[in-house]
Amino acid sequence: MSTSIRVSDDTKSMLAVLKEDDESWDEFLARLARRERDVDELGGFAAEGIEKSMEQTHEDLNESLADNVETE
Repeated sequence: MSTSIRVSDDTKSMLAVLKEDDESWDEFLARLARRERDVDELGGFAAEGIEKSMEQTHEDLNESLADNVETE
């Protein structure tokens, strides 16, 4: 069974930058989901303050990717 997920063209462009050429969209989204879950689980074992730092880095990356998509 498959499910459709609607995203804007801008969102798809940002995601396409992160997707590997040889992986399907399903594989890519599964990889992202695993990565986020792994980060959350590791957060309890990380040094104090690292979760906030990781969140900020993630936000900075998203902004950078958005800027790159806008300039293309």
